[in-house]
Amino acid sequence: MLPNVLPNSASDHTPVLADEVRRLLAVQPGETVVDATFGAGGHARLLAQDLAGSGKLVAIDRDPSVKPHFDRFKAGAGVDVRFLRGDFAIVLSQLAANDIKADAILLDIGVSSMQIDRPERGFSYATDAPLDMRMDATGEPTAATIVNTWDERELATIFRRYGEERFARQMARAIVRRRQEQPFERTGELVDVVKSSIPAPRRFGDGHPAKRVFQALRIAVNEELESLERALPAALSMLRPGGRLAVISFHSLEDRMVKRFFAAQARGCTCPPDLPVCVCGNEPTMRLLTRKAVRPSPQETAENPRSASAKLRAAIKVGEN
Repeated sequence: MLPNVLPNSASDHTPVLADEVRRLLAVQPGETVVDATFGAGGHARLLAQDLAGSGKLVAIDRDPSVKPHFDRFKAGAGVDVRFLRGDFAIVLSQLAANDIKADAILLDIGVSSMQIDRPERGFSYATDAPLDMRMDATGEPTAATIVNTWDERELATIFRRYGEERFARQMARAIVRRRQEQPFERTGELVDVVKSSIPAPRRFGDGHPAKRVFQALRIAVNEELESLERALPAALSMLRPGGRLAVISFHSLEDRMVKRFFAAQARGCTCPPDLPVCVCGNEPTMRLLTRKAVRPSPQETAENPRSASAKLRAAIKVGEN
C-alpha cells in the first residue's frame, strides 16, 4: 500500500514487494483471493492476473475514497470481483462466521500513499493541514481529539509505544501546556510544538523530529494494532487447508505481532517447555513459508524509498477445517 507516487488508477500503482507476494501466495486459476487492504489496487491487479480469468477476488478497505480505484480495477480485472468496505478485522471475521473460504489472503498494513499525499487527510508532518489522520473519515477520534483531550501520561505512552520516541514525556508535556492556551487544529501547530520540546541537536538528527509522533497518533487514531491482532485469527479461520496468508508490515510492533502469531500457529503445542511430552494435544495449524521476514531489494528501495521499512511474512494453512 505504499507506492512511490499517488496513483490515478490501479495500473499506475507500484505495490511493495510485488514479486515476492505473488511467489508466496502462488495464486492459481479458479481460486478465491482476498486483498484485505485494497488501497489503490496494485497488489489486487497482479493477483487478478494470476487468476487468469477464472476465480474470485474480494477487495476490502476501510477508506471510502478507494472506491473509484476499485471501480477502475473492476473494469479490467477479468475475474469476478467484489468490494467490501470496513475495518479488515471486522469484515474478515464476518466472512469467516458465514463460512466464506479463501485460498489466499493478503494484508498490507499501514497507511497508503494516496492518504499521505492528500494533505487534507492530515497524515503528513510535511504539509500544514487539518489534524485528522482517520483512514475512515466517518469514524472517531481524530488526531486533534487525541492531542486535545488525552492526558499527559496517555500521550507519552502512545508516543513511546507506537512511535518509539525517546522524548515522549517532554513532547506530551509540551502538548498539554500548549493546548491549555489554544486547542490544536492543524498539523503545523503540532509540528512546531514537537520541535520546540526537544534538544536542538535532536531536531536535525534521524529524520523529521515529528515523524514518530505522527506515526504514533495515526496508529492510535485507527486502532491499527488492535485491528491486526483480531484480523490474523480471522484470516486463518477463512483459509481452506492449503490456503496462504501473507502480511506486509511497516512497523516493528506490527511485524512482531505477525511473527509471534505465525510461530504460535506453526508450533501447535502450548505445553510448558519443561514438560517431557506434550499433553495439550494441540496440532500445528500453519506451516511457515518465510523463516525470516522478506525485505525489499536495494533496487526496489532505490526506486521507491517508502518501501524501505516493509517486511513480508507468509504461512500456509495445514490440517483440516
